[in-house]
Amino acid sequence: MHTVYLGLGANIGNRKRTIEQAIEHINSSIGSVIRRSSLYETQPWGFSSPNLFINAAVCCCTELSPHQILFSIQAIEKSLGRVSKTKDGAYHDRIIDIDILLYDNLTISESSLKIPHPLMYERDFVMKPLNEILE
Repeated sequence: MHTVYLGLGANIGNRKRTIEQAIEHINSSIGSVIRRSSLYETQPWGFSSPNLFINAAVCCCTELSPHQILFSIQAIEKSLGRVSKTKDGAYHDRIIDIDILLYDNLTISESSLKIPHPLMYERDFVMKPLNEILE
């Protein structure tokens, strides 16, 4: 079994409900959610929007590989209404965003997958929920 930490964010629609639904999907398709952070309301990062984010982090036990998790995350995001990661390479409002933050002690640096998440240390909205559940 592997330990994976995921970051979640939503800033449009019913943000709290969407985060809860994403966590349910993670629990059923990626692995048992063993810890979850509080919900944090935060300002958008990297773009301007009047819509505040709800952010959270979860820790799960999984048998999936990092690439299988990435595929599952993309399917969860799509099922919840996410249509694109960026618009013309820029961040924008989103119904849901799920990122792999950490996977065991693994380091991956590929164009489609980077673990640990390369910008997480610069983002309080990631680090606060993550620090709450790290052991």
